[in-house]
Amino acid sequence: MTWTVEALARHFGLPWEGDGRAVIERTASLKEAGEGDITFLASPRYAELAAKAAASAIVVKPDFKGPCAARALIRAPDPDAAFVPIAVLLAPPSPPAPAAGVDPMARVAGDAVFGANVSIGPFAVVESGVRIGENTRIGAFCYLGYRSTVGRDSLLYPHVCIREYCTVGDRAILHPGVVIGSDGFGFYPDRQGHWQKIPQVGRVEIGHDVEIGANTCVDRARFGVTRIEDGVKLDNLVQVAHNVVIGAHTVVAGCTGIAGSVVIGRHVRIGGKVGIRDHLTIGDGATIGGGAHLFRDVPPGQFYSGSPAIPHQQYMRKEVELSRLYELRARIRELEQKINALEEGGEGTARA
Repeated sequence: MTWTVEALARHFGLPWEGDGRAVIERTASLKEAGEGDITFLASPRYAELAAKAAASAIVVKPDFKGPCAARALIRAPDPDAAFVPIAVLLAPPSPPAPAAGVDPMARVAGDAVFGANVSIGPFAVVESGVRIGENTRIGAFCYLGYRSTVGRDSLLYPHVCIREYCTVGDRAILHPGVVIGSDGFGFYPDRQGHWQKIPQVGRVEIGHDVEIGANTCVDRARFGVTRIEDGVKLDNLVQVAHNVVIGAHTVVAGCTGIAGSVVIGRHVRIGGKVGIRDHLTIGDGATIGGGAHLFRDVPPGQFYSGSPAIPHQQYMRKEVELSRLYELRARIRELEQKINALEEGGEGTARA
């Protein structure tokens, strides 16, 4: 179906202005948008790009009045959120879903239990005692270990590994390379200084509606459970160590490392490349800025940044002072020179 600006706006119940007959074929970024593209402006920081973007349409806030090169505007209270269904509508068709059943090149234990419409891809391995809920798709080269469980309506992309006794809930999405239940990093030095392995005999429990990005690892507990609650979203290349608990609807951006026995509350937001020391607690609703290094607990609802991480407002004040360091150093040198000149003048008067 070909969409015009007018048809697209009416489809989503949004007001529009400009050339309603302009044809929309694709989505694009502000920087790259051209004829046939629709994009969005969510922040005034990018208004300069909007002024130059030769898109057929831009989704903007209701009060946007800046210059704009687009042929039409569609107005929405939250352009970012409004753009999501637009992007879905204009996206290329999804690849056809694999047919239900077990691929002839997969290896599946005879006592594994499947719900209806389960799909097992080529070269997947499903060990004894595994349980898989209905409508779940297991991609090529996936591994489901002894007595592991995956819920209904879930999607495991190729090369996902779920080790023994671990549980994944309903409607999960696990991207390529995810490892659930790898051994926690536990070693102790013996009398000769050689590192001896501490057995990791716990498991991992993952709730419903969880999405885990590519090459993220969630380690099994030393004993007990590593737990990820409902609605958690983990980005690519996140490390979750043994016995960590991540509360419901928390989001963690890429390249973050969470050390052992950390407890993270619900609705927490953690930026990219964050490091979290072991045995800390992060309260419900807290925010951790990107690149932060946590060495102490974070109270509920607080925003921490920096290395070592401190309350965000305190961190910003510190950064402002640091930015003035060279200016202050030059000022100190100037004052020292004036003091030295005064002292030398005083000594000359005394000798006279």
